[in-house]
Amino acid sequence: NVLSALAAGATYVGVSAFEAERMLHLVEAERCTLLTGVPTSYLAMLEHPRRTQYDLGSLRAGTCGGADCDPALLERCASAFPIPGLVQVYGQTEASTLIALDSCESAQRFTTAGMPLPGMQVRVCDPDNGQVLACGETGQVQVRGPMVMLGYHRDPLETTRCIDLDGWMQTGDLGRVTADGRVELVGGRLRDMIIRGGENIYPVEVENLLRGHPAITEIAVFAMPDPFYGEVVAAAVELGGALSAAQVKQACAGKIAGFKHPSRVFKVSQWPMTSSGKILKRELKAQAMAMQLEELP
Repeated sequence: NVLSALAAGATYVGVSAFEAERMLHLVEAERCTLLTGVPTSYLAMLEHPRRTQYDLGSLRAGTCGGADCDPALLERCASAFPIPGLVQVYGQTEASTLIALDSCESAQRFTTAGMPLPGMQVRVCDPDNGQVLACGETGQVQVRGPMVMLGYHRDPLETTRCIDLDGWMQTGDLGRVTADGRVELVGGRLRDMIIRGGENIYPVEVENLLRGHPAITEIAVFAMPDPFYGEVVAAAVELGGALSAAQVKQACAGKIAGFKHPSRVFKVSQWPMTSSGKILKRELKAQAMAMQLEELP
């Protein structure tokens, strides 16, 4: 972000850590024209009780990445802030931050991360056997190009595991490539995939469904160990109203397969997050395992 701003001759307004109202204040005070963030930070600003008191009319464009982007959330932000040119982006630190980017005018900018950058190649492979998959099939995203790192510092074993001899880097992200070459992230991180009795479950599918529930302000879905199934679906929710675990399952009924319904639901009042606003699912799981979270009946 800093280099892009400097290259464009723009002013860069940075923060050391995310705080929703401070971001709203900075947009108004500095008359920012472009906003960058992750889904959790956009949601926090969108739902902030004093958002409408701030003048955000200077915003022309924005990028959302760093985690799976719910298309419905992006549409709400684009309309409510408003941010006419809000787009979904895809990147990783190991790929010099950016892999794919869509146009601000694209009709698909909420549902896909757009086309790979010039010089970048993207393919999707079966995470079990490495076979390259056809367009539209879901697997692990792999990338190759001049933006990809040479390797991890002083860690040749991890470098060899991550990058093959042909230069293809495993991103650890689940997604697919559309027929017209766009990158579509659909499953979250490979390590976050839940395997319940041999069935693969992508947390983002459950999250995007339940995030629309009127009593749920935010949600994170993760695996919990189970003696029979191996793993079951667990959900941590921040509530905006009364809710029971049974009501969560009712909200899923008829919309996703029964084995994807959360078996356990935990209430969260404060999310464990990175400084950039990403929810730490491993920390959430550790808290749930240690019975530090209230489980909804």
